[in-house]
Amino acid sequence: MSRPPEPVFLERQSYRRRRWSDAARLMPVVGLILLILPLLWADQATTSGGILYIFCVWALLIAGTRIIARRLSDYDPFVESKNGSEGAELRDGGAR
Repeated sequence: MSRPPEPVFLERQSYRRRRWSDAARLMPVVGLILLILPLLWADQATTSGGILYIFCVWALLIAGTRIIARRLSDYDPFVESKNGSEGAELRDGGAR
């Protein structure tokens, strides 16, 4: 009889870093969709409203990208994990 598979455990930090990197990969796609959206409004919107919309989307994309970049740069790959001291070996050049 075989054992049931053990649950997959990911450290909280690596899981969050992966989600933030996924968000960074999706940002250009979301930006493209939001910037193309005014083309569907051709008959209903004014030119000034469309330009204001594009400027706001552009500003929000910049702010969102800055937040994502800051969150991704907060994670230090050389920080010691709770389970071992792999990070310390990398920082010290393997001198242990």
